[in-house]
Amino acid sequence: MNRIVTTSEALSDRERAVAERFAAGMTYREIGQVLFIAPSTVRTHLAAIYEKLGVRNKVALARRISTVAGAAPATALPDASPVLAVFPIECLSGDDRWRRFADGLSSDVTHDLARYADMPVVAFHTMKKLGSKAADFIADGKALGVTYIVSGRLSADDARIRLTVELVDATCGVNLWSERFDRSVEDVFALQDSLTESVINVLAGCFGVIATAGRKAIRRKAPANLRAHDYYLMGVEHHNTFGRADNAEAIRLFSRAIELDGSLVKAWVELAWAYAIQCCNGFSSDPAASIEKWRQAVEEALRLDPTHGGAWLCLGDLMGCYGDLEAAERAHRRAFEYGANHADNLALLAGSKALVVGDPNEALPLIERAMRLNPLAPPWYFGMQGRVLFTVGRHKEAIIALRRSTPDSPNVLMFLALAHAAAGEDAEAAAIAARLNSEFPDFSVEGFIVGYPVSNPKAVRALRDAAKLVAIR
Repeated sequence: MNRIVTTSEALSDRERAVAERFAAGMTYREIGQVLFIAPSTVRTHLAAIYEKLGVRNKVALARRISTVAGAAPATALPDASPVLAVFPIECLSGDDRWRRFADGLSSDVTHDLARYADMPVVAFHTMKKLGSKAADFIADGKALGVTYIVSGRLSADDARIRLTVELVDATCGVNLWSERFDRSVEDVFALQDSLTESVINVLAGCFGVIATAGRKAIRRKAPANLRAHDYYLMGVEHHNTFGRADNAEAIRLFSRAIELDGSLVKAWVELAWAYAIQCCNGFSSDPAASIEKWRQAVEEALRLDPTHGGAWLCLGDLMGCYGDLEAAERAHRRAFEYGANHADNLALLAGSKALVVGDPNEALPLIERAMRLNPLAPPWYFGMQGRVLFTVGRHKEAIIALRRSTPDSPNVLMFLALAHAAAGEDAEAAAIAARLNSEFPDFSVEGFIVGYPVSNPKAVRALRDAAKLVAIR
């Protein structure tokens, strides 16, 4: 086993001086002024420091720097979660109005990514101080220890505004994604919100560009090198197929992520959802035990982060299982408060409003907005859309949506069979019901109503009335 060298052994005196000041929060310019070197030289030193110490962010650097000279060799630190940096959007227009617009857009994107991207995001004021040009992005990214870099360019005239956004792997400089947004110039504030939402929901979310890039990187790693965040991303991939074996594997992977990092809120939230799915899809031999594990996981998530919209949504559904519909509605309101611009949250909230508590008709604009915000919508969005359309009696449209959803989920098959039955398409309903009964013998309409839970009276009636028309257990 190779020995991990101490900080004093690895760094030159100048590098150690730079590292200590950067870890303490000083900017490139401030370090340069103190040490009488150029900011670009500071950046070069930091890139070398990160490589020598094997750290990837400022927190890990600070921990290594705390090792005193002559102490015992430092122990290896677990890799931190990937870190994201949003560089200030470059304004190509000479009009100060659009320069201010670009800064505001950069700040909004940074703030919302910090809430929704499931990874640490470098503060905007820090990125603003760097004052980097495009040529320095990779060097700055390495010096900051980030994994991904978001950058953009904005041009505008009196009629149109055009924004080009890129996502780059900071470790190698490879462009992972780019997109151009073209909008008419009307209400500037509404325009800023629209562009922010569009960028966030393409990058963030369970199948956003960042998560997809992360999963591809994981597949190139040896199992011994996997981190908590890696297990979390693999868990999400299994979780969103909604089959029995994948549900069990998702629970195992989320649990492993939590073993490695008990403060990983997103893993606790997804573990809670995984137990909820285990319960409502008939995958559990002891539904009461699944509900209890669901409760423990979601309560831990909210203890760690009381502002997590997904955790509040999960709690709301849990309260429906306990029959406390007032508490369910309160939790759903909190979920919307903390996740009003996040497409994943809106899609889940639409399903909950249709089935658990609320007016199912109010769920339609939520799922429609989720799909507008996220053009990369994963299949489960269509499952949520299908159940909403079924509940409000739009059975033909529900069938179209459900056929685009996850094909191995028993509750999707149930809604599909019931929608065909309600639309008078008996042969199609019978064929899907036969598959459901054969592949998921422990699943039943009543079990889904209890375990989801379906407590909205309109949804309960719709499910039970349609279930009389087709032979589902």
